[in-house]
Amino acid sequence: MTKPKVYVTGVGMTPFIKPGRKDIDYVDLGVLAIQRALRDAGISGQDIDAAYAGYVYGDSTCGQRVIYQAIGCTGIPVVNVNNNCSTGASAMYLGRQAILAGMADVCLVVGFEKMEKGSLSAKYTDRTDPLDRHMVEMASMRGFAAAPGPPQLFGNAGIEHMEKYGTTERQLACIASKNHNHSVNNPYSQFCDHYTVEQILASPKVFGPLTKLQCCPTSDGAAACVLMSDNAVRKYGLIDQSVEVLGMSMVTDTPATFTTKSCMDVVGRDMTRKAIAGLLDQTNLRMKDFQVVELHDCFSANELITTEALGLCKEGQAGPLNEQGKFTYGRDN
Repeated sequence: MTKPKVYVTGVGMTPFIKPGRKDIDYVDLGVLAIQRALRDAGISGQDIDAAYAGYVYGDSTCGQRVIYQAIGCTGIPVVNVNNNCSTGASAMYLGRQAILAGMADVCLVVGFEKMEKGSLSAKYTDRTDPLDRHMVEMASMRGFAAAPGPPQLFGNAGIEHMEKYGTTERQLACIASKNHNHSVNNPYSQFCDHYTVEQILASPKVFGPLTKLQCCPTSDGAAACVLMSDNAVRKYGLIDQSVEVLGMSMVTDTPATFTTKSCMDVVGRDMTRKAIAGLLDQTNLRMKDFQVVELHDCFSANELITTEALGLCKEGQAGPLNEQGKFTYGRDN
């Protein structure tokens, strides 16, 4: 039996902007991204079999509100996805799974966010914080400071890496400088500013080695894509513009998160190792086969740890390699 395939046939995105604007709502952002994705795929909303909407900051069923505005009330299943930083990827994962299972031929995936300025904090303080075990585990090793939680989690992971491998604050700043310099070439980026390593280091300290310019800002924006089965791609004549999704791997916390006494595992090192192993097994690829990696850099320390966990380099080498400029355009490591 032929293995089913899933393709990306259309994409759409909005510029990402500073939070706080009163003239743009999450509906406006989501609708614009959907319209662009549908236009790119050359189909209409009536062709969509199911939709998956990802967002974290908003009331229940915001996805329906966006999708009704974009394509009308067509009666399709709409699933709302909230999974923190992996929300958009999780929504795409579900859309792909639906097609692989034969439940749909054309899926719309949209992610949108309208956030608040400043550091993120819990909204529902009258109930258990879902990250309480992570914070307790971190505090058992490093204590708890009067600083926002996320920078502490990743800052302490960075400190552990520095202690174990001799990584320097300058090497962490090199990661942030490289990423800021990449943003200059991205017209959708919230900030398109060049920063030197010295400027990164000189920006205000947030926690541990992390300075302000090593911490991602909150942002408003949206992105969408159209996923299709092989049959749908042929039906709509889109084979020439379709990109096959060879594999996706999704992992949640393993026992290592809470048992290895490592802040790097608390922020996802072991999860990343398991996820990339699953992906390589699905696709029969090796790390050297990849030419581009888009890596979540909520904090520079996260990129440092995740680069190694993915197997892009040996453990302890991500810092020196970034300092040498090995993880930017046109480099073959």
